[in-house]
Amino acid sequence: MKTARIKMLVIFVAAVLMMLLPVQTVQAAKPIVLGLPLSTAFLYGWAAERGVKLAVEEINAKGGVDVGGEKRPLAVEVIDTRDLEPGVPVSDALLAVEKLILDKKADFILGGPVRSEAALAAMSLLSKYKKVSILTTGVLTPAYHAQVAKNYDKFKYCFRIHGEAQNLVGEMFANFGELKKKYGFNNLFIIAQDVSHARGAAEVMESVAKKKGWNVTGVEIYPTGATDFSMGLLKAKKTKSEIINIWMDMPESAILLKQWYEMKLPALPFGSTLAAAEQPSFWKATDGQGEYTLCNVVNAGNAPSEATPWTMKFYNAYAKRWGVEPEGLGSSSSYMAVYVLRDAIESAGSLDSDKVVTALEKTDIMGVYGRLRFDPKSHQVIPALDPKDGAVGSILQWQNGKRVVVYPKSIATGEIKLPPWMKK
Repeated sequence: MKTARIKMLVIFVAAVLMMLLPVQTVQAAKPIVLGLPLSTAFLYGWAAERGVKLAVEEINAKGGVDVGGEKRPLAVEVIDTRDLEPGVPVSDALLAVEKLILDKKADFILGGPVRSEAALAAMSLLSKYKKVSILTTGVLTPAYHAQVAKNYDKFKYCFRIHGEAQNLVGEMFANFGELKKKYGFNNLFIIAQDVSHARGAAEVMESVAKKKGWNVTGVEIYPTGATDFSMGLLKAKKTKSEIINIWMDMPESAILLKQWYEMKLPALPFGSTLAAAEQPSFWKATDGQGEYTLCNVVNAGNAPSEATPWTMKFYNAYAKRWGVEPEGLGSSSSYMAVYVLRDAIESAGSLDSDKVVTALEKTDIMGVYGRLRFDPKSHQVIPALDPKDGAVGSILQWQNGKRVVVYPKSIATGEIKLPPWMKK
């Protein structure tokens, strides 16, 4: 009995002492918030969101980001800008960006805005709040990095990690030249969506084509949301066009390609931006009538290839996580943006915008689509034809239900094929 009372007394005293001791709580490190202004109902929006979230999950699983010796997790805040929807004003996208900064307390902005006009308008907003931004999807206008180079002090917080229209034009003509040499093609018809980057690109394509000796047989501009393209296709057929160059990021472009197939038009559809054909679901959506369609998915990793040891590792991880293969522009670039930002933060040892800008300008890593570096004056990712030298693009063709990379040759898995009704 005496022993039992002593034990109870010891327990009572220990309990009292624990109550009197100061309470020490272990608080989780404050997350680094990545704000994503994206048009989430469209390919270039949801693919970017998935790419970012995959990278964030991988980084957090390994402990997060080292900020001056403290490990901090990444968090994602997404706001739908709706900027790819017809009739939605640019101001809506700006409000979304500002809400991410002021209400969601975003430390960095990744992804969009997705539409070129909205991204250009948002540059001043990013400058006002000194928020580092990395564009990863949609925006192809050369005016973006030109603005940074022209007014560096104001727009130095703006970076773009994916390709842009000027480089895409060069890639397209490299392929057009091969087709001219191999098949004697000389007639080019251009179809574009009525948005800034597409209209501008169509003008550049027409100008460059004429200088290179191509016969431009026509240019047709369609409003966003259009669902009938038969008049333009008939013009292409009537003018004996051999290539139809397409600049469209709207999903209705799938209708254009079905109409092309049904008409058995003897002209190869070659998209510079062609959102519908970029996606793995395109074959099923067109009942196989999209076969032979070509499209530029801007960066490697958005279609299967062995560009770098990291390419298929990312490709398979994306497919496992989201139940679908990488879907087009925005997939691999959004994924890599998180890793590039992580490295810059760790190099800077801080979240301070100016220090992170300096660190980003020194970026030099091998990623999913090649060696990633930014031009220090314009903050545009440096392109190349070989992944050892820079960020490589990726042009694919639908062949027998599969997306086959045909360009650049350094990563190609096949060659361009003509539909049977075009073979001479």
